[in-house]
Amino acid sequence: MESINAIGRRKAAVARVFLTDGKGNITVNNRDYREYFSSETHQYVVTQPLVLLNASDQYDIKVNLDGGGVKGQAEALRLGISRALVMINEENKPVLKANGFLTRDPREVERKKPGQPKARKRFQFSKR
Repeated sequence: MESINAIGRRKAAVARVFLTDGKGNITVNNRDYREYFSSETHQYVVTQPLVLLNASDQYDIKVNLDGGGVKGQAEALRLGISRALVMINEENKPVLKANGFLTRDPREVERKKPGQPKARKRFQFSKR
């Protein structure tokens, strides 16, 4: 099997995923994913689609992660892995979709408006 490419995004984070047959190694920016994501919660988020499909030891995954924070990167990677697994086998789609792994979270940071300290917060109003 040749390499399968997929992209996952979340907030400002972009994950480019390259999935090949292998033993279950996940490499993020040339580091093991357990080293890159030190939090157990983020490690769990990254491996959710693989655990759900019992494919943890079938594929090697190489990832280029860029932008955003740690949580956004972990969720972008989850989306990228899910999309790659669907490209390999269309029968995976209903299971991943039911768990919400194929939905791109559209929430982004709202821009700051002029004449205000933040996006929605206003300066204090003084009548007199």
